Amino acid sequence: MAEAMEVDDCQYNTAAARDTGKGKASAVPTSHGKSYDLPWVEKYRPTLIKDIVGNTEAVSRLQIISEEGNMPHFILSGPPGTGKTTSILCLAHALLGPQYKAAVLELNASDERGIDVVRNTIKMFAQKKATLPPGRHKLVILDEADSMTSGAQQALRRTMEIYSNTTRFALACNQSSKIIEPIQSRCAVVRYSRLSDQELLARVLEICRFEKVAYVDDGLEAIVFTADGDMRQALNNLQATVSGFGLVNSENVFRVCDQPHPLMVHKMVGLCLEAKLDEAWGCMRALCDMGFSAIDIITTLFRIVRNFTMHEFLKLEYIREVGFCHIRISDGVNSRLQLSGLLAKLCKITLKSKA
Repeated sequence: MAEAMEVDDCQYNTAAARDTGKGKASAVPTSHGKSYDLPWVEKYRPTLIKDIVGNTEAVSRLQIISEEGNMPHFILSGPPGTGKTTSILCLAHALLGPQYKAAVLELNASDERGIDVVRNTIKMFAQKKATLPPGRHKLVILDEADSMTSGAQQALRRTMEIYSNTTRFALACNQSSKIIEPIQSRCAVVRYSRLSDQELLARVLEICRFEKVAYVDDGLEAIVFTADGDMRQALNNLQATVSGFGLVNSENVFRVCDQPHPLMVHKMVGLCLEAKLDEAWGCMRALCDMGFSAIDIITTLFRIVRNFTMHEFLKLEYIREVGFCHIRISDGVNSRLQLSGLLAKLCKITLKSKA
């Protein structure tokens, strides 16, 4: 009986989420009668274009296309977790409605997308007849298109030309430069940027209210900091923290995300600004002893320096040195010596500016 009530509660929450236009199925009943929540990324994925968070100019263009119906070929490019795939899916649902399943072919990086798939699967789908409302077209969605081989992209170019009367193509990618020029010239390129902290925070607060999550303000700040403009990362971190600890505070968030605590890195930068090399090196050694890799530390260090309150000239010099160190660490020279040398250079810059 208790388990049945639990499932009923989940279904009630699902209805509440769906009423807001942002919910999907909340729980998946199993053969044992238990219910398991969907990942919040999927549960709260927007289903309407107007519900998409951030990138208002790009989303408003898609909203106009969904109302007028004449969709061009599209390339949506931008960092992960900014709403590219969700935008395409919402647009497809808005344009095609009940014919969505019959008129949409979706392929992502996990599917085989070599030259044979372009010549066979995509070509056969483009040739297939579908009964659609006037002014509507079949849609081929290629997620993470920048991972397609050059040969497959060359084959896709001709298919896009031949079947443009009946089929439209929507490509989502992280870097549009990895899409060959002929395809870029056939598509309207829409660029997505990282979400702002305010947009992330508003959405996270909304989900906290739906899920009745216990949180404190510094916990939400930590969620936004670790996400760095990535909505998917923010929701995954939030759900992992709630599942693991129940309370969303900064300590629990950084334990789940396994990132250096920004307060320690902030203190280290402050000591460099005072040219106190020994104390700054002590902070860095403490972070290394906690098991954080050099790439973790340098990434957090860059984000702290970027937002640190200091003279503009000093900030630019600091960012330059952090960038050079980041390159060396990315190339594999990830010893403590690199980080120690960076701290010495930052202290040297501070002393020069005071001279």
